[in-house]
Amino acid sequence: MKSGQINLNQSQISILTEDGRVYFDMAGTDNPCFGCGACCRHFRVSFYHGEMDTQTGGHVPAELCSQITPFRACMKGTESGGAPCIALQADMRCGIYAQRPSVCREFPVFMPDGSLNPECVRLREMFGIGRNAAA
Repeated sequence: MKSGQINLNQSQISILTEDGRVYFDMAGTDNPCFGCGACCRHFRVSFYHGEMDTQTGGHVPAELCSQITPFRACMKGTESGGAPCIALQADMRCGIYAQRPSVCREFPVFMPDGSLNPECVRLREMFGIGRNAAA
C-alpha cells in the first residue's frame, strides 16, 4: 500500500490527496459495487467543470458531460437525477472508472467501522438489490 493510503476493507482503499481531500478506490472480487450501480442510477453526478478533459489538468471525458452553470458540469443522463449516468455500463460498472469525477471518487461505500454507507444501503434497497455483492 502506498503512503497516504488506508485500507478500510478488502474492497475500499482510502487515498489522501495533496489538497487534503480523500478519494476512495474500490478493488477486489468482493466489491459490493459490482452489479449494483444504484448511486450511478439515482444521483446527479455534478462537479467543477475544470475536471473535464477539455480543461488543463482535467480527466473526465467532456463528451460525456453536460454544462449546468458556467462552472458546474454533470455526467450526461444525470442532469435531473433519477436517471442513469452515461458511463454506467450494462454490467453496472463504470465505463470511465479511472477518469471518473471527484464526486464519484469521494463517495465511500464503506464507513470507517467497515459497515456499508447508509446511503448505499438505502439506494440498494430502493433498487431491490441486497446488502451483499450482486450474485
